[in-house]
Amino acid sequence: MVYLPTWLRYAANRLEYSLNLSWKNYSVGQINRKQFSNAIWKNFLYGKLTFCHWNKGEEMVPTLAGNGGTLLVRKIPFPHPTQVFVGDVVMMKNPLKNDDYFFRRVAAIEGDEMVSNNEKEEPFTLKKDQCWVLADNESLKAKEAQDSRLFGPVPMGCIAGRVIYALRSAVDHGPVYNSQMAMAQDSSVLAVELDVEELVKKMKS
Repeated sequence: MVYLPTWLRYAANRLEYSLNLSWKNYSVGQINRKQFSNAIWKNFLYGKLTFCHWNKGEEMVPTLAGNGGTLLVRKIPFPHPTQVFVGDVVMMKNPLKNDDYFFRRVAAIEGDEMVSNNEKEEPFTLKKDQCWVLADNESLKAKEAQDSRLFGPVPMGCIAGRVIYALRSAVDHGPVYNSQMAMAQDSSVLAVELDVEELVKKMKS
């Protein structure tokens, strides 16, 4: 059962999402000024804050299943430091393949200083709207992990969403450990939109 305070927080999240998405569509010319207010209410009333996505690969083991699993991803129309935090597992465009998406954990964001173990490499600070992402599987080398150790900082605009639930099998599933800020923001979304049976169906299909 979802209680009233949770529903209210969820409604606030829906409104924020609707405003951000409508503004994004307006700013790129997909809707005009007259359509803007209608888009806000349409997204608020009918839009979902999450979507399901199948993922396979060893890069995020053990957080995500290497042999494949269904993920519940929270949409983030305008990723920035008040929406995405260090420690979050995010879905993002692959810098090496623009038409592909993958999952990595945010290790640093704009303003953070990056220091290498290699003494020959100079420290540097991440610029505005940049983030540094890493694979969870520590046994992989940089080339195998395909993370920022290979391709460097990535624009936060590449982030499409945050993984809030992972179904590795019909009996092995649960919330994904993100930053405390993110998990607090996502708790009401998870309470209202999580449908484990639907995730299982997506996994079987």
